Amino acid sequence: MMMNGNPCARRLARRSKTALLVVALAVLLVQTLIVWNFSSLDSAGGDRGARSREKRADRAGGLNKAVREPPRRGLLKKGDPPALHGRAAAPHKLQADIYRSHRPKEKPPQDSNNNENSVPKDFDTIDSNSNLGARSKHAKHKLDRAKAQSMLGKSAVHGRGHAHNHTFGSKPQRQVPTVSAALQGSNQDPPSQQVEKMAVELPTGSELRKEQPQCEISGKEAISALSRAKSRGCRQQIAQVYCKHKERALMPEKVPRYCPMEGKANVNVQWDENPGDASHPTPVRIAFVLVVHGRASRQFQRLFKAIYHTSHYYYIHVDQRSSYLHREVLSLATQYPNVRVTPWRMSTIWGGASLLNMYLQSMEDLLKMADWSWDFFINLSAADYPIRTNDQLVAFLSKYRNMNFIKSHGRDNTRFIRKQGLDRLFFECDTHMWRLGDRKIPEGIAVDGGSDWFLVSRPFVDYVVNSQDELVSSMKRFYAYTLLPAESFFHTVLENSAHCQTMVDNNLRLTNWNRKLGCKCQYKHIVDWCGCSPNDFKPSDLPRFQQASRPTFFARKFEASVSQEIINQLDSYLFGAYPSGTPSLQAYWENIYEQQTDGLASLSDSAASHYSAFARMGLTRAAGSLQGNPSDSSCRYTALGHPGSVHLYFLSDQFQGYLVRHAATNHASTQPESLETWVTPRDHFTLAKPPHPNNRLQHIQVGTDWDPKERIFRNWGGLVGPEDEPVAVQRWSRSQSNLTATIVWIDPTNVIAATYDILVDTSTEVTHYRPPLTLPLRPGVWTLRVLHHWNPLGQTSFVVAPVELHRQQPLQQEDALRLHGGPARNSYMEQSFHGLNPVLRLPVSLGAVEEAEANAGLTGAPLRRWLHGLLEGHWSAADVCSMGPSACPVMQRCRLTAWSSASPDPKSELKPPREDGRIR
Repeated sequence: MMMNGNPCARRLARRSKTALLVVALAVLLVQTLIVWNFSSLDSAGGDRGARSREKRADRAGGLNKAVREPPRRGLLKKGDPPALHGRAAAPHKLQADIYRSHRPKEKPPQDSNNNENSVPKDFDTIDSNSNLGARSKHAKHKLDRAKAQSMLGKSAVHGRGHAHNHTFGSKPQRQVPTVSAALQGSNQDPPSQQVEKMAVELPTGSELRKEQPQCEISGKEAISALSRAKSRGCRQQIAQVYCKHKERALMPEKVPRYCPMEGKANVNVQWDENPGDASHPTPVRIAFVLVVHGRASRQFQRLFKAIYHTSHYYYIHVDQRSSYLHREVLSLATQYPNVRVTPWRMSTIWGGASLLNMYLQSMEDLLKMADWSWDFFINLSAADYPIRTNDQLVAFLSKYRNMNFIKSHGRDNTRFIRKQGLDRLFFECDTHMWRLGDRKIPEGIAVDGGSDWFLVSRPFVDYVVNSQDELVSSMKRFYAYTLLPAESFFHTVLENSAHCQTMVDNNLRLTNWNRKLGCKCQYKHIVDWCGCSPNDFKPSDLPRFQQASRPTFFARKFEASVSQEIINQLDSYLFGAYPSGTPSLQAYWENIYEQQTDGLASLSDSAASHYSAFARMGLTRAAGSLQGNPSDSSCRYTALGHPGSVHLYFLSDQFQGYLVRHAATNHASTQPESLETWVTPRDHFTLAKPPHPNNRLQHIQVGTDWDPKERIFRNWGGLVGPEDEPVAVQRWSRSQSNLTATIVWIDPTNVIAATYDILVDTSTEVTHYRPPLTLPLRPGVWTLRVLHHWNPLGQTSFVVAPVELHRQQPLQQEDALRLHGGPARNSYMEQSFHGLNPVLRLPVSLGAVEEAEANAGLTGAPLRRWLHGLLEGHWSAADVCSMGPSACPVMQRCRLTAWSSASPDPKSELKPPREDGRIR
C-alpha cells in the first residue's frame, strides 16, 4: 500500500529495473565477445581461428617452431608515429627456433620406442596449454555460464529433457553392427552424414534419455566445449555427460582386480634368428586388422603384398571419409578368399573413443566368423611395413602362442596418468574430443598404457569382447570417456585380469619417434589436448631395422610420398631385389582426386581451377605436336567438363608434378578421348648476384599446408589461390655465426604486403612463417625476397592464381570483383610498408595497377586466358597421352609411357598367390 502511494518509489523501482537491464545487456555483450574469441581460437574453421591456433602452438613449449609470433608493437595504430626512420622500417622480428635434420647427440637406443605413446614427454610444459577451456576470473566464468545457458536452453543446461543422439535420424536406417552400450557414443554426426556408419548411442544407454535432476554447468572446460561445439545434438550430449558425471553416475568408482599376482608381469621372450628345425606346435594363424585411411592405395598394396599368406586372415577397415581408398580396397578383397572389408565404417579421429570402438567391433566380428580359425590379432596401418618375414613371425608366435604382446609406457605411473590425460573427462562428438573436466581414477586397479599398436591372443580378445565381469564392463564405461583410449584400455584390462601373467612388454614394433619434430600440438583442431606423431623413416634408417636387439617384426611410419626409397630397400632386404629392368621401381603415384568417388565439391575452387587449367595446357601441347600445321586438326581438342582424376607423380623421391586425366573432343574425329596431361613445376628461386659473402640461404619455397614434422608442403605443387594463406619456407646451410634475415612479400602491383625479420642461428636449417595477410590476395605473380641488412640474399616468385569457379559454379562478375580485387584499400596488414618501396627499388607502376583492376572483373574465356598465361610461366605441360585409341597420329598410349598413372607398376600390382602361399 505504501509503494502504491509513493510515485518516487515507483519511479526508482522502474529506473532500477532499467539499470539492471542495461547491465545485463552489457554483460551479455562482453560474454559474447569472449566466447567468439574462444571459438576463433579453438574451432577448426575460420581464418582467424587457424592463425590463433598456430600462434598458440608456437607458445606451447617452443618445440622447434621455425619462428615465433611477431610482436604486436610492430603494427601501427591510429596516432602512432610513422613506422619508417632513415633508410627502412623496423619490420616484424621473429626469433627462429631450429629444425635439425640430424638426430640429437644423445642418440636413443635402437629400441627407442620403449616409451611409446602419443603425447609429449615434456608434458609439464604442454599441459598449461592443453586445457582449451576459459581461463578467467570469477566474473568471466559467470559470463561463460550464461553463454552455455543461452546456447543449450535452460532445461538442457540444467539436465532436463532428453538426450538426443543425432546418429539416429527420424527415418529408418540400415541395420549395422552395434557396439555394447558401454562403449557407444563416439561418432555422432548429423543423419545426413551417416553413410554406412555404425549405429552409435550414448554410453549410458537409455539412462541419458530420461529426465535428469537439475545440473548447473559450472566447469570451465565444459562451458568452453559447449561454446565451441558446432551441432545442437553435440552440445546436448556434452551437457548430459557432464551432468551425469557431476552426479557420480557416469564413472565407476571402484573396480575389482582379478590378477593373482602383485605388480606387473615381466615375461621375458627371446628372439632366435635361426630357430633351426626344432619342432613347434601347429603354426599359428594370424588375423591382421588393417586400419587404413587417406589415398595412398599403392603403398597399401605393397604392404598387403609383403604380409599376405594364404594361411592368415585380413580384415580391413577403411575410414568413412576415404571413399577412393575404400573403392580400391573393395576391389582388392574380391581377389582373395581370406580378405574381407568391414561392412560398416567409422570416422575415427586421433585420440578419439571411436578408434577403440572400431577395434572392439572388429574383434567381435572376427570372433563370429566361424570359417576363420585364427590364434592372434594384430593391428596395422597403411604406414606400417614388416621388417621380418611372415615365416619368422609365425615361428616366433608359435613358440609363445599364449602370450599377449603390448607395449607399456615404462615411466612413473602417476606422471603417465597426468601426461596421458587419464584423469580428465573427455567426450567425442562432432568428430572432436572435448575435454569436460577432471575425474578420478577408479580404485582397486592399476591403470597402464603405452602404444595402441599391439598383438594379442584369441583368448584375451574373447575375454575383452564377451566377458561380463565387472572389470571389463567397468573399463568399457571408463574408457568411453577417455582421451587416447586405445593406448590404455587393453593394457589396463590385461594387467588387472586373470590373463595378466601372459603380458609381454613388447608390441613387436619399431617406431620412429623424433619428438622435437613430432610434438607440435598438431591435433588441436580435433582434440582438446597436445599430441605427438612419429616421423617417417628415411633411407638412412635402414641399419636400425637390421640392428634391433629385441623381437621386432614391424616398423612405422612409412610414407612413399616422402621416401619410397626406404620401402624399396626394406622390400629388397626381406624378399630380394626385383629383376633387372623391372619398370617403375623408382616411380610412385598417389591419387589426390577422383571424380567418381570424391565429386567436384571435394575440391577447393582454387584446386579445381588449377587442374582444369593444367588439362587445357595439355591440349595446347597436343595441338602443337604437328608443328603448327594449320590445316591438320587431328591433334586439336576441345576440353569436356572437369578433370576426372589427378595424381601426384614422384621419381626417385622427388616431386615431378601433377598427372591430370581429362576428357576432350578430337576436332578431326569429333569423338571424345580420355587423355592424361603431365605438368611439371618451374623453380624460380635465384640467389643474389653478385653472391653475398657468407650467404647461407639455399632455397625459398612458398605454398600452403606446411608439415613442420616432415618439413614439407603437403600441397606438393604449391598451388595458391586468392583465399589461401601461404607460408614462406627458407632452407639454410649451417654456419659459425648467426644472421638476421628480412623476408619481404611483394604483390603483383608492387605493394609490399608484409615484411618481418627471422633470427637464423648457427644450426638452423629450416625456417618458416605464415604472415597474417588480409584476404583475398591479389591474383598474379608475387615475389618473395630474403635480405640481410637490406642486402639481397635471394628471391623467388610464385603465382596466386585467379579462380574460374565459385562454389563449383562458373565465376560471376560480382564474385570475380570480390575475389580478384585484392584486400580492401590494398592493405594486407594493419601496418603499411609503402615507405620501403624506395629502399627496395620497387617503382609504383600505374600500368600494373590498371591491368590488375581490369583483370579483376574477368569471367569466362578471358578469365581462362588470364589464368593460363599466369600458370604457363610457372608450369609446363611436359607430355600428354591417351588412355585409349586416338585420332592424333603422334599421341602415345598412356600404358606405354614411363610417367603416366596408367603405366606398369609391378611393385604394387597384386597377383594370385604362388604355391608357397605368398604374393611377394
